Order: sequence, then C-alpha cells, then structure tokens
Amino acid sequence: MDEWLPQRHLARFVVEVIAGLDLRPMTGSYRGSGEASYHPSLLLGILIYGYATGVFSSRKLERATYDSVAFRFIAANDHPDHDTIAAFRRRFLPQIEKLFVQVLVLAREMGVLKLGTVGLDGTKVHANASRHSALSYDHAGKLEAQLQAEVADLMAKAEAADQVDIADGMSIPDELARREERLSRLAEARAKIEARAKERFEREQADHQAKLAARDAKAAATGKKPTGREPKPPVATPLPTDQINLTDEESRIMAVAGGGFEQCYNAQAAVAAGSLLVVVADVVQAPNDKQQLTPMLDKIGTLPDVLGRPDMLLADNGYFSEANVQACVAGGIEPLIALGREAHHLSLQERFAAAPPAPEDPTPVQAMAYRLRTPQGRALYALRKQTPEPVFGIIKSVLGFRQFLLRGLNAARGEWRLVTMAWNLKRMFALSRAV
Repeated sequence: MDEWLPQRHLARFVVEVIAGLDLRPMTGSYRGSGEASYHPSLLLGILIYGYATGVFSSRKLERATYDSVAFRFIAANDHPDHDTIAAFRRRFLPQIEKLFVQVLVLAREMGVLKLGTVGLDGTKVHANASRHSALSYDHAGKLEAQLQAEVADLMAKAEAADQVDIADGMSIPDELARREERLSRLAEARAKIEARAKERFEREQADHQAKLAARDAKAAATGKKPTGREPKPPVATPLPTDQINLTDEESRIMAVAGGGFEQCYNAQAAVAAGSLLVVVADVVQAPNDKQQLTPMLDKIGTLPDVLGRPDMLLADNGYFSEANVQACVAGGIEPLIALGREAHHLSLQERFAAAPPAPEDPTPVQAMAYRLRTPQGRALYALRKQTPEPVFGIIKSVLGFRQFLLRGLNAARGEWRLVTMAWNLKRMFALSRAV
C-alpha cells in the first residue's frame, strides 16, 4: 500500500493540473454525435501520466487502465481502447504545444519556475525506423536496373509461355505486379533524394558565392593574389551516398553516443537551471547543434511575458559560433558557450588560476572568452552539466523514452513536447512536495 502512495499523489496532481488547463481547442472539435466519446481531459491525463511514468505504447496504456490503480483513477474507471488513445495522440499534437506553455505559466504561479539561467542542449532520439531501411541513391539505381531486367525477362517468358518452362508456383502477372510496384517506390524515393539534393545545392551555392566574394574582396584590398585553394563548388546532382529511409523518410542517419550510426532525430531542449523544467523544446533533422541556437532563442522570445526572460544561456562548444554569440547579446542574454572541448581533469594550477586581465573594448566573443576564464564564469558554466544533461538522462534512462513512436518530423516534434510536458509535470510535483 505504501508503494502506491506516491503514484496516487502524482496521478491526483496530473488530474488537478489538467483540470486547470484551457482545453477548448480540443473540446471544440467534438461534435457530440455518433458513439459516446471520452473527454479530452481523460485521454490527455492517461497520456501525460503514461509518459511521466514510462508507459508510452497505446496498447500498454489501455492495459494499464485495467491493471494500475493510478491509471484507473485518472481514467475514472473507464477503459479507452488503444485505437482511441493513439488517434487522440495523433490528432491533437498541435494543441499540445499551447498546453506546454500553459503548464509553464502554472509552474511560474506555483513559484517553482524562474527564467534566469537556462541550459541548452540536444540529444539524439531514435526514429521509429531502422537504419537498415535506408536506401542510398546509388543502391536505388542498381536495384532499379535489376528490377527492369527482371521485368524484361518476365515479359519474354509471358510471350513464349508455350515454348518456355515456367517454374512451379510462379505467377507471371503477380511477379510483374510486384516488381512494377517496387519500381514505382524506387522512382519515388530517387525523386525525393533528387529534390533534397537540389535544395542542398541552392543552399550551398549561396554560401559558395559568399566565400568567392569575400576572397575577391580580400584580394582587391591587399592587391595580392589569393593564397590557398579556391573554394570547391557544390555538386548539383545527388551524391551516391545520399539516403532516404523507406519507413520514416524525414528521419536522418546520425552518429550516436557510444559509436555507430542510427536513424534518429535531434531533440533540443532549453532547461531552466535550478528547477530543471524544460522551457522550450524542438526536434530537428540536422545532426549538428550549431544551427539550432538562434531558432531556440526565437522560441524563447515567444514565451508569455509573465514567464520573464532568461539573462544567461549555457551551451557546450557544439553551439559555438561568432554569429550565435552575437545573437545572444542582441537578445539581451549573456552567453556562456564553450569555445572548444574542455579537459576532463584540470591540473591544480589550472583550476585555481587567477583571472587574466580583462580585454579592452572586447568583441562579444572576446568578452565571453574572458568570462569563461574567470572563477565566477567557470562556476556558472559548470551548471550546464547539471541542467539539461540530467533531464535527458532521466527521460531516456529512467522513463525509458529512447525512441519516438510517431513517424515524421512534425509528429516527432509533437511527441517530444508531450514527453517534456510530462517531465515538467512530474518535476513540478516533486518541487511542490519539497516546498
């Protein structure tokens, strides 16, 4: 009975929070006709409590409404089937983003959220697709040629059916239909890879022209011929290694911790120091974090004024660039972004070295570099390792959320917000009990 008490209190807290949320965007779409439907607050409660306790599958959620006292309490002793739960999750993913912000406002009202210092980081989350389902442009061409040869062979067999022995069990029309379907899918896949290559070329071509212009400007200013190799122009056609995944075409092959490559999405989160509440969450296809800082700053800027604004941002060297530092400064946020990889074991002299002289009239990057070398700056930057990283660790290792259930970039974004909103509610519950 004692083991049930924390679960009961968390379940009650989830129900109470959901009761205070504005669910009109969800309830307004219910027509009230046909079979009796479940109220969105009930289904939302099942999903949030499930994600907060490590139960994600709609089938397991349905079974939990029979087996778990906490789920039975949230479901008011009803038992929505897994199709209903799954359809609700897919249908209302866009509305979950607004509810995510409402939960943050509630956390502010409870006094457990303060936007002073935030830590930004990203983690690779497996897509609902295997890397073995990935198809390269080169291999797709080889398969296409093979299938076309098999189709020609089958057509020849069909024309000479009386003279050629047909293997037992072979149906030429079925075999032709199967290969024509595969050829159609291969053509579609190759067309998508070609479209991606065109977009990449247009993007890289603009960068290439900018580099050439900068090179010419430097030559004109110095009167000397440019040294070094001329920037290599981008390739307009698909590369042989360009890939598409046949299960979730919007996911990407990414390097993962521990080595190797998997089909993943890059899940981003800005976490408030102290409370460890996620204030902004997003999912991107790019494996690199450097291009994600400005979009995350923009999302922070759209938060309600009642939440306040952060005054400091912590991030590892994966986010460092001069443009990113300037973007933080322009937004009124002091950046502490590592300029390079940190040594794990500093010497005694390095740990307690005095701060260097402050630079005169420093650039934003120089000012940040100086701050990172002061004892106060080192102490502040050390908060990064205990801000976003523990949140990712708990979500992935304790709750067990290591793979998206939903496919597609927008669906993954919605599910990540659902995960982080469930984490926020669980964290708010823990903070409220500690007060």
